[in-house]
Amino acid sequence: MAESAKPRVLILGGVGFVGRNLTSYLVKNELVSKVRVVDKVPPATGWLNEDHKAVFKSPIVEFKSANLANQASCSKVFHDDSGAYDVVFNLATETKCGQTDEVYKERVLDVTVNCATEALAHGVKRFIQMSCARVYDCDKEESKENSPLNPWTQVDKFRLKSEEALAQTEGLNYIVVRPAIIYGIGDKQGLTPRLIIGAVYRELNEKMKLLWTADLKMNTVHITDVCRALWHLRNVGGRGEIFNLCDKGHTTQGVISTMVSELFQIEHDYFGTILSNLARVNMTSAVEESNEKHLAPWSTACARDGIENTPLSPYIDKELLYNKHLSVDGRKIEMTGFHYDVPEVNVKLLKEIVEDYVAMGIFPPSLETWKMLV
Repeated sequence: MAESAKPRVLILGGVGFVGRNLTSYLVKNELVSKVRVVDKVPPATGWLNEDHKAVFKSPIVEFKSANLANQASCSKVFHDDSGAYDVVFNLATETKCGQTDEVYKERVLDVTVNCATEALAHGVKRFIQMSCARVYDCDKEESKENSPLNPWTQVDKFRLKSEEALAQTEGLNYIVVRPAIIYGIGDKQGLTPRLIIGAVYRELNEKMKLLWTADLKMNTVHITDVCRALWHLRNVGGRGEIFNLCDKGHTTQGVISTMVSELFQIEHDYFGTILSNLARVNMTSAVEESNEKHLAPWSTACARDGIENTPLSPYIDKELLYNKHLSVDGRKIEMTGFHYDVPEVNVKLLKEIVEDYVAMGIFPPSLETWKMLV
């Protein structure tokens, strides 16, 4: 395909975990003629690895800094003298739990409304909205796209409000994507906190004990499949259609914990339902105590290995530690011709995440126990 015939793409929130990987996927596979990446965080301070840094230096990649919650700022990033954008990926959202409703309204709902308004005004052909599978009710049964909705956390409530706002934007050709837990290189909030906690228990030389039981559903999808799916959906599906993304592994807390334990050569166990329910009575105190226990040895390991600054943390918000199942049916998108290249999480893929962070100098190499065994 001639370069001029390839789509022009706008990635909002493009320096984040999904955004940097999507940019890399589009550039390396020569799928687009231009990518404009928009974010409040510039690539230079976004903790990109060397591969992602190289991608952002591509001549077809342009970075714009903007506060998308501000309508005027949002309008500027949609305007381009060289032409309109064919596809917009809205990945710009607050992802941290524990913020106020005011913060979520501004950084989730207002951002979506502003971006949708500008997309419609600038004649964007397809607007793809990244949501989350935590908007579904937390049932052991797999959630389909039409399953009951009951957002787990405050940020998820505003993600759902954003979806509803899109439905009211008459004339906008949009798609909503609801992924399970996304993991892979660049992940900081999906499975990475559990990897760090596993490393912490290696540092402590203690058994890792977790709330609830091994069968707690924690379904997953790899970042490469997320990027492929987002691109696939540029011309698949009708206005307002929703697509889940989830691999075939039926991932549970037990699956993840077993892999983390194998990786860091530790033992693990569970508090079980009775003790976990007792902890739930005062969850704030229990989580604070747990996070404090993990943060100190993590800091010790970082200091020992000369790491003065790292964005990585073993901290997990209490909203993500309740006995809630993330069980997702990701088969609908397959009916459109898409297939998952990564059918399930495995130890090798988790190791890649850690090794990438070690190479960046933000994860203690002394905790790479598998290298000690070679």
